[in-house]
Amino acid sequence: MSVKGAIHSIETFGSVDGPGVRFVIFLKGCAMRCQYCHNPDTWKCGEPDTDSEALLKRAMRYRSYWGKNGGITVSGGEPLLQIDFLLDLFQKAKKENIHTVLDTAGNPFTGEGDFFDKFQELMNVTDLILLDLKVYDEKKHRALTGKSNRNILDLAKYLSDIGKPVWIRHVLVPGINDSDEDLHKLDTFLQTLHNVARVEILPYHTLGAYKWEELGYTYALKDVLPPDKALVKHANELLHTAQYDS
Repeated sequence: MSVKGAIHSIETFGSVDGPGVRFVIFLKGCAMRCQYCHNPDTWKCGEPDTDSEALLKRAMRYRSYWGKNGGITVSGGEPLLQIDFLLDLFQKAKKENIHTVLDTAGNPFTGEGDFFDKFQELMNVTDLILLDLKVYDEKKHRALTGKSNRNILDLAKYLSDIGKPVWIRHVLVPGINDSDEDLHKLDTFLQTLHNVARVEILPYHTLGAYKWEELGYTYALKDVLPPDKALVKHANELLHTAQYDS
């Protein structure tokens, strides 16, 4: 039996979505509306059209390039919206001893019900989580994404409780989440977690702004410039990114 998923695109030689060289699968669908999203074309879910077994076979054609650290990463959109497909794909991948990475913003997470049962199964076949934490303050998170982050922070705590390795990613947006107060709050939260292997500052950019125009959306941050090197350096210092080893 194989489950179908709605796939947006594939990158065969990814180098920034987990360790080593990776086969990166971008799924369709996301409930958040981040003001700086560079892939708004992934928001709509679409019809499941790709078989997990066939997709895994395609990925394995590139296995010789992965080396010791590479493997498969599933990103989005928001991959947890397709948790059945994700679980099936990762279960099949682990049978082939493939390193699996989940790149998520955590919005669908809940610690109860059918979703949580499936999520616990998913964690058994997931080697690493790339978790995007956008801003700690809930009010600012709602303004930036249209959604609360309380359940996302709950996800981060749960992953810490079970000892699942996590890379934290934080997109630094001038005037939105770059204040010392915001960074201190996020750092204080991260210091309570025991599973963080890396913290990455990702400087905001406008490379996806043209997609908003093509889709007929208004790009709210059109006047926001990317952070300069000094601001990025300052953010790295406040988030103590150098303290994380891997």
